[in-house]
Amino acid sequence: MITTEIWLTGLAVLGLLVLSAFFSGSETALTAVSRARMLQREKTGDKRAGIVGKLTEARERLIGALLLGNNLVNIFASALTTVLFTGLFGDSGVAYATLVMTALVLVFAEVLPKTLAISNTDRFAIFVAPIVRIVVFLFAPITAAVQWFIRSLLKIFGVDVENIDVLSAHEEIRGQLEFFHQEGAVFKDDRYRLGGVLDLHDLEVSDVMIHRTKMQSIDIDLPNEEIVDEILKSPYTRIPLWKERSDNIIGVIHAKDVLRALRAKGDPSGVDVTEIAQTPWFVPDTNTLQAQLNAFLKRKAHIALVVDEYGEVQGLITLEDILEEIVGDIADEHDVSAEGVRTMPDGSVVVDGGVPIRDLNRVMDWNLPDDEATTIAGLVIHEARLIPERGQAFTFHGFRFNVLRRQGNRVTSLKIAPLTIKPRPGL
Repeated sequence: MITTEIWLTGLAVLGLLVLSAFFSGSETALTAVSRARMLQREKTGDKRAGIVGKLTEARERLIGALLLGNNLVNIFASALTTVLFTGLFGDSGVAYATLVMTALVLVFAEVLPKTLAISNTDRFAIFVAPIVRIVVFLFAPITAAVQWFIRSLLKIFGVDVENIDVLSAHEEIRGQLEFFHQEGAVFKDDRYRLGGVLDLHDLEVSDVMIHRTKMQSIDIDLPNEEIVDEILKSPYTRIPLWKERSDNIIGVIHAKDVLRALRAKGDPSGVDVTEIAQTPWFVPDTNTLQAQLNAFLKRKAHIALVVDEYGEVQGLITLEDILEEIVGDIADEHDVSAEGVRTMPDGSVVVDGGVPIRDLNRVMDWNLPDDEATTIAGLVIHEARLIPERGQAFTFHGFRFNVLRRQGNRVTSLKIAPLTIKPRPGL
């Protein structure tokens, strides 16, 4: 009779350990599973993936039910083991039961199932989802009561768990990109392209526009022959036209319209630029790139003039400028090569002051901040709190910045070196 009781108790403990392993593995798999992948599998007809998706929607209730089940079986298994060992070894059986159950629970009910679950997350989650759904339903009243008690207790200490800020979808995707890039699963160019799409919501038009000091435009009061000649020599197909002063933009001319007019008139002097020029489109410099991209697509336009809050023209933005934020520089046979980034033998780089920080980060795979300034010269001026002189050097954000040239109040050239780079003697 005693032997039968021992066997029955041992089998009960074994069964409870199996249940504990199930709860532990299910918790790991269902909390680590990708809801995006489950949604995709659900769309292909996988009904179990849909169950996983519904379970993970109420993650707090899911974890509460699994923890409740796990604790119940662990405590019950420990109690049975204690009774069994006490009957065999007397009072010292409590110590033996504690040691044995700690080893069994740790290895077979925690580490083993969780390792299996994390190595095959999707398959494990899909396999256990139907059973877990029943467990969650059965334990729902208890877990709801426990959740209410915990929230009420935390509110006494000033913690409101219902209004805790969590990562937005964009931040979560960005974090995944950075992680997979570090793991080698996502290449640098792919990371920047995917990240560029997310950045459209955070960047404003003023961050990527062509500043008015670099904007090519034409005086409409010039003779028609000169205007046509300027348009045909320009690498751009759309050029702003100004009258009396350069910031008084009155139209935008398209090179294709000029060619049509030349074919019709046969002579540049007969082309009336004011007739074929399009009405300029002005947009605020605070527009987000996402909003501006949508506006371009809705209006079927490719160029817009950017104005500040006072209505003054600050520059222009094109559809290509926004696309370049996603895919990188788009160059064709008519683009003018601009001074940019030149790598030096000592590992440093010589950079034009007007190079955007984002472009430099892409080229060099750096992470210089672009929150307070758009160009690299603007970053130096912002950090230094002054307009530096030629030859001055500054150290911030893990880099050393040497001012090579300055024209008026503009920093036109800098030498940048990461602090880990040791310059050669004499350089």
